[in-house]
Amino acid sequence: METTLMSLKEKWEALKAENPRLRIRNAAEKLGVSEGELLVTDLGNGVTRLRNEFAQILTGVESLGKVMGLTRNDECVHERKGVYLNGDFSNPHAQIFVGDDIDMRIFLSAWASAFAVTDGDKKSLQFFGKDGSAIHKIYLTKDSNPEAFDALVEKYRSDDQVSALAVEEIPAPAPEKPDSEIDTEGFRQAWLALKDTHDFFGLLRKYKVTRTQAMRLAPDEYHARKVGNEKVAELLEKASKADFPIMVFVGNRGNIQIHTGEVNRLLWHESWINVMDPDFNLHLDTSKIHETWVVRKPTEDGMVTSVEVFNRKGEIIVQFFGKRKPGIPELPEWQALVRSLEG
Repeated sequence: METTLMSLKEKWEALKAENPRLRIRNAAEKLGVSEGELLVTDLGNGVTRLRNEFAQILTGVESLGKVMGLTRNDECVHERKGVYLNGDFSNPHAQIFVGDDIDMRIFLSAWASAFAVTDGDKKSLQFFGKDGSAIHKIYLTKDSNPEAFDALVEKYRSDDQVSALAVEEIPAPAPEKPDSEIDTEGFRQAWLALKDTHDFFGLLRKYKVTRTQAMRLAPDEYHARKVGNEKVAELLEKASKADFPIMVFVGNRGNIQIHTGEVNRLLWHESWINVMDPDFNLHLDTSKIHETWVVRKPTEDGMVTSVEVFNRKGEIIVQFFGKRKPGIPELPEWQALVRSLEG
């Protein structure tokens, strides 16, 4: 194992010598390993393995003060600054942080390893899934408490600071059932009878439909309408000129991170559209967007409208909503913005 770690470390060092600005995620891709496997080659050299006590570590993050939380998938990166408040780990299926700044839905069953990383003046906590892919990272900012970080690392430091990272392949999802085998009428009636958007996931499971299949089988074009992929950038551009808050959801298998607020400063870099606001950054590779849908779901508070963006595999890249809370109807300004995308 040590030999493998050493040879992987040597390959990474060689890659860094060729391209000093290469990010660890991209280096891992080039070397055909996961980011987590590459990270452990630096154990003892700025990287400390932590015990897999994820709920306890996350509960301790509030002591760090204002930090930056980062959650990403292959196509989109979501970065939000704030304090980790109101963590609730009592539900075995989904855990949460709920605050104006840090708002997350966590699925700890997908988390497998944790590390503290010090890279120059950058300090972070990094969490990985069973396949070694990054699930969530928490970076200290100029407003954080570095002493609390050091204390947290010391408290949860693992006894094992030498082993390679054991990874396992995540099984591919079951293939999509043919539309002809779906109880389409039952599915449509259940969609129209929704009382809460959170019940939509249960609906997909009950009728054994994939998310993009659900879009195709929706009750009608009002409830799910496909729009051009360029509409995602148009949405952000219109939202940046508007004077009302939106919600931006980005996630992966183990975490969904949510921004609620205005988006203001937009910048393009090649195919990436970027939100570059003081406390919220979003980086979206528009070339990886395969399908974009406007989706409407009935709730007890009226219709809830979202724009849902999918990759080629049918996985959600990013979802956009108008700011809303239970008991409060959706913003009419958001509804008008989405109608303008539909033409």
